[in-house]
Amino acid sequence: MNGEPILEQFIPYLQIVGGLVLLTAGGEFMVRGAVGLALLMGISKAIVGLTIVAAGTSAPEFVVSLNAALAGSGDIAMGNVVGSNIANILLILGAVAVLKPVAASRTTTIRDGGAMLLGTVLFIGLCLFGVIERWAGVLMLAVLAIVWYLTCKHDKNSPDAASALHENEVDEVGDVPGGWLKPVIATIVGIVALTFGADLLVDGGVTVAREFGVSEAVIGLTLVAVGTSLPELAASMVAAFRGHADVALGNVLGSNFLNLLAIIGGVSVISPIVVPDQIAKSDMWVMLGVTVALLFVAYFARRIGRLAGAVFMAVYAVYIGMLFAG
Repeated sequence: MNGEPILEQFIPYLQIVGGLVLLTAGGEFMVRGAVGLALLMGISKAIVGLTIVAAGTSAPEFVVSLNAALAGSGDIAMGNVVGSNIANILLILGAVAVLKPVAASRTTTIRDGGAMLLGTVLFIGLCLFGVIERWAGVLMLAVLAIVWYLTCKHDKNSPDAASALHENEVDEVGDVPGGWLKPVIATIVGIVALTFGADLLVDGGVTVAREFGVSEAVIGLTLVAVGTSLPELAASMVAAFRGHADVALGNVLGSNFLNLLAIIGGVSVISPIVVPDQIAKSDMWVMLGVTVALLFVAYFARRIGRLAGAVFMAVYAVYIGMLFAG
């Protein structure tokens, strides 16, 4: 009997760990399955990298945010996306750049970076209303569809350095299951794992937030955001070890764009999201600031070097410290 309360105290942490494991495995299965199906259908690697791979790496964030919004924890849903975008730039790109400098062509920076900046500005503009309503979600999805259409058309007719980067993203996925049956099974298994993982992570995160007296928005911005970004961090580090550090930049630009328009847009169409005061007053502006800083460095230096990477990681450490201190 005396052991029950102690065991119960660990349950939220076990839920978080279990949720992260399922999210990581589920994202991997789903990406490999979906890429395998897309290639079997004859879709070009550039388009698969732009759409399927980008959507797959953002799948954990989408499922977690949707689960949180439906469970009445909109602060976690919003914090997850904003926190993931900040972590993608400062933590993931920073860590990869410290390991190996990341090349950044101006074509990629202008096209894909410009799309990310567009999504960021649109997101912030809609947040100023206080609630991301269904009409706003539809608008975000429409902008996403238009950008994807124009980009896919460009990749097909006038492939450039950005197109090649999307092809490299597909190559970095690794071996994909052959035939039609295995990719379908892998995709289904991935979706199921993502669903259960998201449920565990949100439940555990809410409990821990209440236990430590911090807001759900902070838990979303930190623990949940970093957790859902772990698959991208792992994939980017592996790519860097293989000599393809530039893939990390493509992953981050595509993922951040999708996080804002596809995840917040898609979730808000299903369940409108109230913008937490903390995110409206500070964190979304931090996200805008690091987005502009990344594009500035990438455009003018044409690379994210080790020094810039170290600065990114230091800024992220300070940001996290301020969240918990405040």
